[in-house]
Amino acid sequence: MPTIKTDLLEIDYRDEGPVEAPAVLLLHGWPDDASTWDAVGQRLNEAGFRTIAPSLRGFGNTRFLSPETPRTGNAAVLALDTMVMMDRLGIVRFFVAGHDWGSNVAEALAVGWPNRVARLAMLSSPPRLGGVATPPFWHARLLWYQWFQATQLGADAVREDPKGFARTMWENWSPAGWFDDALFDRVAQSFENPDWAEITIHSYRARWGETAVDPRSEWLEENVRKAKTLTLPFLYIQGEADGVDPPSVSANIAAKFTGPFERIVLPGVGHFPTREAPQEVASRLIALYSSTTLTEV
Repeated sequence: MPTIKTDLLEIDYRDEGPVEAPAVLLLHGWPDDASTWDAVGQRLNEAGFRTIAPSLRGFGNTRFLSPETPRTGNAAVLALDTMVMMDRLGIVRFFVAGHDWGSNVAEALAVGWPNRVARLAMLSSPPRLGGVATPPFWHARLLWYQWFQATQLGADAVREDPKGFARTMWENWSPAGWFDDALFDRVAQSFENPDWAEITIHSYRARWGETAVDPRSEWLEENVRKAKTLTLPFLYIQGEADGVDPPSVSANIAAKFTGPFERIVLPGVGHFPTREAPQEVASRLIALYSSTTLTEV
């Protein structure tokens, strides 16, 4: 696995497919890792695309260069990490798909660098354009794990047993039987990253204003809150059986996109469509990215 250094990080990433081909940036979610894109990425490579799939800060073998760097994990600072990586790789314009956390990182990239993101796909976590509203009580119940981390006792429990915390989400966010112990154990190695718990806790606390976002990313967080719509071609993929963000949560997102728009609900699929239905996800992404070129502005 190659790595690339930024001012703050050594980022572990997967770079596959033809080097000179159109690039697709694939951003993983929580609690998951870059391998969530393996089957999807292979199909994209076979279709003639280059794929870049980094491990976000706090995951896998991505490491901070200094112990003094704050362990922040809000979506906008993850987007800054990602854009610096793309700069270092010399990739100016690209397609992007993000799942869960990666979904909102991808959205922030499209807001912050509209001339560089050609087309956008978001999976499982709806857009935050215009700001995040307090969820209704029925949805807040499903988001218990976010409020749990806002307490000191909850945060300490996450630090004590990160893998147990993550497994609870895997067991409840998708229909039973979608994974086995061997798969979870492989992915959970990424949660052994020494910064995983702190990045996780900061990300969710910052989401609801319980702690400050990384100061370097305030401008981008504000731009996402101010942005009412995006105009680039957009695809949203939603599992019909998603146990944390069910289809009703994303039912009205079309109003946030003024360009070509498509929302797909996959029957019988939960929160992890990249793992549960990779062939369908890949087909949809290939269709989205094949209908344009990266030279368009």
